[in-house]
Amino acid sequence: MTRYLDVTDLFRLIDAVGVPRMLEDIASEIEADFLRWSSFDKNARVAAHSLDGVIELMPVADKTRFGFKFVNGHPNNSRVGLPTVMAFGALADVATGYPLLLSEFTLATAIRTAATSVVAARRLARPHSRKMALIGNGAQSEFQALAFHALLGIDEIRAFDVDAAATEKLIRNLAPWRGLRITRAASVAEAMRGTDIVTTATADKRLATIVDVSLVEPGMHFNAIGGDCPGKTELDPKILERARVVVEFEPQSRIEGEIQQMPASFVVTELSCILAGQEPGRHTNDEVTVFDSVGFALEDFSTLRYLLDTATRLGIGTEIGLVAEAPDPKNLFGYLLDNRPSALAGCAPLSSSVQNVAAFAKVTANQPFRESPSAFISG
Repeated sequence: MTRYLDVTDLFRLIDAVGVPRMLEDIASEIEADFLRWSSFDKNARVAAHSLDGVIELMPVADKTRFGFKFVNGHPNNSRVGLPTVMAFGALADVATGYPLLLSEFTLATAIRTAATSVVAARRLARPHSRKMALIGNGAQSEFQALAFHALLGIDEIRAFDVDAAATEKLIRNLAPWRGLRITRAASVAEAMRGTDIVTTATADKRLATIVDVSLVEPGMHFNAIGGDCPGKTELDPKILERARVVVEFEPQSRIEGEIQQMPASFVVTELSCILAGQEPGRHTNDEVTVFDSVGFALEDFSTLRYLLDTATRLGIGTEIGLVAEAPDPKNLFGYLLDNRPSALAGCAPLSSSVQNVAAFAKVTANQPFRESPSAFISG
């Protein structure tokens, strides 16, 4: 049987663990998997683009588990009451191909994205960073704010969105969290001034410059999570020229990330190299760093493993028959007959059909065609 986690199950699991603890747990799982980077079979995601958005499949596997996520990105969905991003994920056993988990992954994606942002910022942001600008206050914003507050010590957030209602929503939702001060900013420039970290989480599917190079201050770390498909960016390319740029999986980031604006010769560093200590996070206190995060399947894989293990331990979820398991694996049709014999009701025996076809062939041999074959074939 396959464990199934629906939205209600995710609510129960998050309630049992707590958001800050889950963020930390998933961040730990993600970092551990990035540290065994060479163990994974990696591919850039498969995407189907349209004028309205994109639908993607994100697969990855190691020697024991295969995981994938189905996810969309449709910036105009909020106009019809749907989330901009919707997802589900699955985890399977590599040795048999058997599906182990099918799970809601819209909430889980927001949590894993925030957790990954912190995994990178721990190495790339200046030590003792306390102020963050949050540009784009949509569905991802609360998760980013909580992750940086709980796991990195950010205590002041300056929030800006072209939609003032989004910022009000952010402030309202995070009001219960003590020690986190959120202030409204009237512009991107006001939000960024004097901050240590700049998180950009906008949704427009266009080559945009949300942050101009003139706004960059020495030592800033950019957590750029909004530019995640071809033709979608947030940062002035001059910022990239000036900064140390870190990506998750370079072949995918070249297509989808901020670095799609840059020539193929532009040098970037993969996050796994920094986590493994092969490269330093930042060289100096004044160095500008960019985490060009597009979201990689390995982060989903880590989260799916965590969800399966935690849900099993807590007894959350339902065991479902996702695949047909015949008692005799070589007799799938017999399994159908044993369980749904009425499925074939009204079908003529195969031998009768064969005889009719033979009769039709005999009658029509060497004659002009006059009647439809259906006149001779019953069923």
